Amino acid sequence: MPPIDPAPAPPPEFVPLTKLPHFDPRAVPVIGIDSHLPPVPHASLRPHVLRQRFLDSRPWTPEVRDEPRFTDRQLSQASVLVPVVMRDEPMLLLTERTTHLSTHSGQIAFPGGKRDATDRDAAHTALREAHEEIGLEADRAEVIGELPTYTTGTRFVITPVVALIDPQLRLAINPHEVADAFEVPLAFLMNPAYHRRHAIEVGGVVREFFSMPYMQGSTERFIWGATAGMLRNLYRFLAA
Repeated sequence: MPPIDPAPAPPPEFVPLTKLPHFDPRAVPVIGIDSHLPPVPHASLRPHVLRQRFLDSRPWTPEVRDEPRFTDRQLSQASVLVPVVMRDEPMLLLTERTTHLSTHSGQIAFPGGKRDATDRDAAHTALREAHEEIGLEADRAEVIGELPTYTTGTRFVITPVVALIDPQLRLAINPHEVADAFEVPLAFLMNPAYHRRHAIEVGGVVREFFSMPYMQGSTERFIWGATAGMLRNLYRFLAA
């Protein structure tokens, strides 16, 4: 009698890291800090230099493009705004998502979201979402370019749209989506000495992510996951 083939293994159960019981990204082991890499010089973060960088064709390679998937859902197109507020020291405007949202709840994020059928392009999506989430008026933003897409484990294909923001901006936070909005020095985020690498095994798959914790007074802004991954790509772009 021929041997009976074993039953096929069940498909993997896709579980977002943030849905794991008691998951805290801060507690995931740090496997490296990239202090050996040079920071982007402050002079390279000035408005005219940032504009010129998106105009030239200097080659570079994105470091993070596609996270291990957490779900079988179909891919969705999305955009985020990477808003550089052009103060005397350039600052990056970020949000903290509310805890009841279905994806990436409670995380530090760029303003942004899914593309609507009526959106003209990625920049239109990013600016529309930024207005809906934090009240940022489009006439306060000068779009200077885009970074390569970043696909999250929740299957959003995100286009990061980089814009220079008038420092006279006025925000009106939508409390349904955003718990807080705050600024972080761009020079801090563009210094790999503050880029930490983490790794955790979930369901037999090793998942890695970056974090860039920033202390704002007594408050820790724990920037990690997709947001940190896109910032890492911005670093690679500006440092090339």
